[in-house]
Amino acid sequence: MFFIRTESFQQFLRFYPVVSVLVAINLILYLFTRVIPIPFFIDLWTLMVGFNLYVQMGEYWRLLTPIFLHGGITHVLFNSFSIVLFGPALEKMLGKFKFILAYLLMGVLANVAYYFLGDLMATHVGASGAIYGLFGLYAYMIFARRDLIDAQSTQIVVVFIIIGFLTSFGPNINFIAHIFGFISGVALGPILIDRIKHGYY
Repeated sequence: MFFIRTESFQQFLRFYPVVSVLVAINLILYLFTRVIPIPFFIDLWTLMVGFNLYVQMGEYWRLLTPIFLHGGITHVLFNSFSIVLFGPALEKMLGKFKFILAYLLMGVLANVAYYFLGDLMATHVGASGAIYGLFGLYAYMIFARRDLIDAQSTQIVVVFIIIGFLTSFGPNINFIAHIFGFISGVALGPILIDRIKHGYY
């Protein structure tokens, strides 16, 4: 079962360092930009926030940096919870380097899609594109590598994917990033998942 966590906090940090660092960055940036504003972090927010107009002007790092920013407490907690829930199995399965590379790439591809299909004047933040990329990797696993995922984990993933897409079209939600993050995860599946041996987990 992929998603039952039995580790202590110290064990979790040791077993899943990439997931731990991602969540820590999300929480630290949120704390010092939204809760206890500190000038240095506010300047970071201004520099890192996704803004399609600035991307068009050559600030291409804004396709990556918004992945680590969040606008509200619900936003950062839900995304951090999703990383803790869905990230560890993939970090263990893919290895630290491939996992972080895939996570960042899926987040960037989601933001690239929003750059081309979204509002030029829109600002955007959040790890959702990368997280939906994780969903895409699991979806590929479910349809192409059922030997790697058990039935109960499959049910959990399917429920989260359905709920995720049903809630993706509400106000102030970047549904384009959600959709293309998921597509990027599915597209990376043959490259990342097919290399894993039968019965790995």
